[in-house]
Amino acid sequence: MKAATLGPGQRAQALATMAEGELDILVVGAGVVGAGTALDAVTRGLSTGLVEARDWASGTSSRSSKLIHGGLRYLEMLDFALVREALKERGLLLERLAPHLVKPVPFLYPLQHKGWERLYAGSGVALYDAMSMARGHGRGLPTHRHLTRRHALRVAPCLKKDALVGALQYYDAQMDDARYVATLVRTAAKYGAKTANRARVTGFLREGERVVGARVRDIDGGAGGGEYEIRAKQVVNATGVWTDDTQAMVGERGQFHVRASKGIHLVVPKDRINSTTGLILRTEKSVLFVIPWGRHWIVGTTDTEWDLDKAHPAASSADIDYLLEHVNSVLGVPLTRDDVQGVYAGLRPLLAGESDATSKLSREHTVAHPVPGLVVVAGGKYTTYRVMAKDAVDEAVHALDQRVAECVTEDVPLVGAEGYRALWNARARIAARTGLHVVRIEHLLNRFGALAQEVLELIAADTGLGAPLTGADDYLRAEVVYAASHEGARHLDDVLTRRTRISIETFDRGTRCAREVAELMAPVLGWDQDQVEREVTHYEKRVEAERESQLQPDDLTADAARLGAPDIAPL
Repeated sequence: MKAATLGPGQRAQALATMAEGELDILVVGAGVVGAGTALDAVTRGLSTGLVEARDWASGTSSRSSKLIHGGLRYLEMLDFALVREALKERGLLLERLAPHLVKPVPFLYPLQHKGWERLYAGSGVALYDAMSMARGHGRGLPTHRHLTRRHALRVAPCLKKDALVGALQYYDAQMDDARYVATLVRTAAKYGAKTANRARVTGFLREGERVVGARVRDIDGGAGGGEYEIRAKQVVNATGVWTDDTQAMVGERGQFHVRASKGIHLVVPKDRINSTTGLILRTEKSVLFVIPWGRHWIVGTTDTEWDLDKAHPAASSADIDYLLEHVNSVLGVPLTRDDVQGVYAGLRPLLAGESDATSKLSREHTVAHPVPGLVVVAGGKYTTYRVMAKDAVDEAVHALDQRVAECVTEDVPLVGAEGYRALWNARARIAARTGLHVVRIEHLLNRFGALAQEVLELIAADTGLGAPLTGADDYLRAEVVYAASHEGARHLDDVLTRRTRISIETFDRGTRCAREVAELMAPVLGWDQDQVEREVTHYEKRVEAERESQLQPDDLTADAARLGAPDIAPL
């Protein structure tokens, strides 16, 4: 079965098709949970639609710590069920569902107290490994090991000698979160789901008390946009931190409340931290990660309540100082503001509890059926998206007057997974055949898996697409064209921020290559020169607003500065 292509023609056709008849399931929101729900539903044989107001993963699901992990700190909270579930999912993703996208990553946990801390922390990490092995999905990762201070400093020379008395090293996994979601959407489309981004739900269709569909506006449909009525037997609200807003459209706040917790991350060049392993550090509020990320490190995260603009959460100067202060407490050569290449902020959707502290709110998920025809799924964590999706579809099918198959996504690899390992083994031959350096082939395989062959076909047809982007030479020009023609990218921001991570991986944050990228997208999306100018101007204003927000002292002023840039470039 061939992978689906999500180009502009397919999007227009999907919207028209969804409006023609009645779907079994309409999913609102294309973050990781919404995309996973669409895949779960369509692989059970249900006619499925997926609509997203902005871009795939444009909210929380592109702004995470980019970790697939069991949640080691939840063991300390005695939340064994959550850790056990997440470790099973981690193993499935690494070994079966997405080996091209999910990769092992080592972490070093510095010990600061002799005796008791090694016993206490070591017991926790040993239990973590044992729980993973017990589910039969942990054999792809090395087990933890205890290190002396001397050995730890060989592994991570960046650490101050007096910052540790020894260390533990263990393994988790990581992925490019936005790319993972785009791949999920393409997998759902491959099995027949109709998908459309830049398609905003403006209200729900009702017959009496029952929800029977949604009114959808095509944001990119020109002046005023196209309006569609999409009917469905069941609608699934998977809008994350927007859950309460979406619920308000049916006059129901719902059976639970979702609060937003802001987490920010810094991206710094690889040579600023001399280490062969990631780091995990305790803070007074939570934990701090230093995560390997290609030619960079990601340092994060914070955990603070956020009740301002949900679409563009802003990182303040105080947030940045907090991370720098805590990571510098263990680094021999401290990081400065000048070392920071990129900054991004995301919002975690947390189920409100009795505690006011967002770090105490539940990371478990909840599924509810507040009114007939409408299912709501919220909470949870990235790693367990597949379980959340299964539970949401299970709830929806209870109300369908038909027999529906059980969930099969545990055995449905994402597009690009099948054949990935064979192509990886043949990467030297592929490099010789295409004339690209083997490092370029590895880069493509780890971003697209077996679908890298489609990118290579673009280069074969136009050798100029095999050149790297100016000012962002980790990425080839072909990847930009492919993003617009195959992955649903509609605007310059989609490519620079989510299909690639240029916006956080370069000191200029993508402004240097913005025009080149827009001109590569233009023929695919039918842009004229005026639209190219609008896209570039919009992106430059976005970067300027983000930089300004990161100089502000607090959330209120940072939010005001970030909102100085328009949301999208009009077509």
